[in-house]
Amino acid sequence: MKVLSVASEVFPLIKTGGLADVAGALPGALAPLGVEMRTLLPAYRQVLAQVPDAEVVAPLPPFFGPGARLLSGRSAGLDLLLLDAPELFDRPGGPYVDATGQDWPDNWRRFAALGRAALDIAKGLVPGFVPDLVHAHDWQGGLVPVYMKFGGAAQPTVITIHNIAFQGQFGADVFPLLGLPAAAFNVDGLEYYGDVGFLKGGVQVAHAVTTVSPTYAREIREPQFGMGLEGLIRARASDVHGIVNGIDTDVWNPETDPHVEETYTARSLARRKANRAAVEEAFALDADGSPIFTVISRLTWQKGMDALAEAVDGLVAAGGRLAVLGSGDRALEDAFAGAAARHAGRVGAFIGYDEPLSHLVQSGADAILIPSRFEPCGLTQLYGLRYGCIPVVARTGGLADTVIDANSAALGAGVATGIQFNGVTAADVLEAVERACALHAEPKVWARMQRNGMASDVSWTASAGAYAALYRSLL
Repeated sequence: MKVLSVASEVFPLIKTGGLADVAGALPGALAPLGVEMRTLLPAYRQVLAQVPDAEVVAPLPPFFGPGARLLSGRSAGLDLLLLDAPELFDRPGGPYVDATGQDWPDNWRRFAALGRAALDIAKGLVPGFVPDLVHAHDWQGGLVPVYMKFGGAAQPTVITIHNIAFQGQFGADVFPLLGLPAAAFNVDGLEYYGDVGFLKGGVQVAHAVTTVSPTYAREIREPQFGMGLEGLIRARASDVHGIVNGIDTDVWNPETDPHVEETYTARSLARRKANRAAVEEAFALDADGSPIFTVISRLTWQKGMDALAEAVDGLVAAGGRLAVLGSGDRALEDAFAGAAARHAGRVGAFIGYDEPLSHLVQSGADAILIPSRFEPCGLTQLYGLRYGCIPVVARTGGLADTVIDANSAALGAGVATGIQFNGVTAADVLEAVERACALHAEPKVWARMQRNGMASDVSWTASAGAYAALYRSLL
């Protein structure tokens, strides 16, 4: 089976979030199941630099700007098709924002072009590769099913919602520039409260919709989580499938990880002490036996970082230490930097992102705090499970699906892998922290939870099987 995956970011070539991890891992996970997946990706400046041997497949029409073409190449084990449209993608800054953090004003055109290129590929633009199915991701791939429906492509389409909060909504004035028939701009197509909705259109017309956890698939049917699309999700409920993400267990492997001070397994947890010492040094934390909590996150309201910032004093008073790795809202960055200054030796903050450091922190901290208000799947809790860094998570989305709460029944049965809590206030976070501190004070109980987590199957094996089964059902 040949599948075209369409994504706006792919790890390790370019990444801003979990979408890149999924798009980067899925092709390799599906290959043993008989799925040949090629990935269509914009040829951003930083991507082209990593695919120096890319070859020209075909020139592209003026819709994509002057000098546009489709390239083919391989990098990091991925078979890539690159939309090389310099007018759209050869620019500084990130894939969606400029150097000042503002959205590129022509994002509608940039990702419409991605969808239009997918249609051309589906209709045979690439010699020797006509996909049996096309799988698009998030709002940036939202026009893929729309172009295919109205452009005469016969293949079934799948769209994955990684985060329904980001929908790609643009003014109706852009519609005449998309090259779509007038029939596409109605309630059964792209029209969304008078605007053009990229994600809405994709969800409306794709043959199947997936989200990245079963709980999130249920949550987005409700106004609290559906962000205005809950009615459409309910209407398409029989076509919406929740498939939890996995992680690349070769990249995230404490037994072989080159970024940690000391490698270890579930049978040699004592070796984590060297990593703990390295974390203490990196974040200027006191070297004592108290539990180290960590945050590896975007510092935003969605992630519950405002509640955690409010709870920092209580966390320190409860006997914990905190290592923060992340960036986001300026006020929250300042709040955590201020907490580090206020609690020298007990709180450390690295404002920014550092991939090797994130591996080290998972290998040395005792618990990872994830107080998200909504979390479609989440990956950091999966990394935490893999590394024996106990997840302390809000009971929502994929966090609820992947962490077994250390309640009395789970502890008695010896199956607990973390701590879940309801609500996202400072008091809720602090109560969970205090539970974690109490469990940490019982070394045998804590070690059992670590070993349970490390034994969890967080790989792509089961999830890839679910995607392959869905693809086959559509064919």
